[in-house]
Amino acid sequence: MSETVDLGFPSLRLVPKATEKQSAKDFKTDQEVRWCPGCGDYAILAAVQSFMPELGLARENVVWVSGIGCSSRFPYYMNTYGLHSIHGRAPAIASGLAMTRPDLSVWVVTGDGDALSIGGNHLIHALRRNVNLKILLFNNRIYGLTKGQYSPTSEVGKVTKSTPMGSLDHPFNPVSLALGAEASFVARTIDSDRKHLTETLRQAALHEGTALVEIYQNCNIFNDGAWDPLKDSDHRDNLTFRLQHGEPITLVDGTRGVIRTADGSLEVADVATVGLDAILLHDAHNQDPSVAFALSRISDPMTLANTPIGVFRDVKRPSYDSTFQAQMALAQEGGRGDLASLLAGNDTWTIS
Repeated sequence: MSETVDLGFPSLRLVPKATEKQSAKDFKTDQEVRWCPGCGDYAILAAVQSFMPELGLARENVVWVSGIGCSSRFPYYMNTYGLHSIHGRAPAIASGLAMTRPDLSVWVVTGDGDALSIGGNHLIHALRRNVNLKILLFNNRIYGLTKGQYSPTSEVGKVTKSTPMGSLDHPFNPVSLALGAEASFVARTIDSDRKHLTETLRQAALHEGTALVEIYQNCNIFNDGAWDPLKDSDHRDNLTFRLQHGEPITLVDGTRGVIRTADGSLEVADVATVGLDAILLHDAHNQDPSVAFALSRISDPMTLANTPIGVFRDVKRPSYDSTFQAQMALAQEGGRGDLASLLAGNDTWTIS
């Protein structure tokens, strides 16, 4: 039987604060922002630049890491340190930074293609390990940079340049994927909803460990209107659940809510029929992710009916980088950090 060790180390992360008050202007670079006119990335960039001063962190201790894709231009426009890395590997590179530099606030920007195709394995393991990263996943349901091929989140039947007869792939649900990987913080928001986007980023920033925020983002060139029902003022209130911890999970217009059925599953019912007392209360701090996972599955990917937005899960768990730093400190204090002895120990062989 294997032996286990309690690794309940306290956090060693201490990111230096800024010495002077900052504004959104301080986080803007002199680089020309080069996205297609009307792209949802502009709204996200503006929200992030306005939000970052709230953290009060020294800009030289903030790092943005991206992979490949339209979203990956992001570090060029943030007046902090930044890395434009390689396709799908942003979480791996960011993990190395977070583990070796506890004085840094590390953010990842990625897209549905970059994160969920070639980068899928790196993403789920960063989430599983709970490395201290904030990951913004821009989801426009298409490959934009390579000019309009279907992506891992495109709907079944999606007609694109690479699927002229319609996509046969069943798409990923990024929130379900993150919850299945035991992510300690998972949220969803929308590019054009500045208030909701900012509040979601604020909660993610306060979380210790990996925080994944899926952002529904519009590509007006290759997949325009992908999320329009959730943005249309005439329809969004009867399509969207705004998740608030401790509050009943109802549509914005209050007509329908989420209930637990006899078999333990979740479904949407008319509030007038079942009564408000029957509506499930949202518990973002539930250590068991099964309810949050079920909640992530109630929306219709084709019509977008019953789409939850907000924080699905926010639980406390020691971050990987903090426990790693603490374990290294213990090893050094106990004299167990001798690399030469490890390399030339008993389990070595001489080959002639």
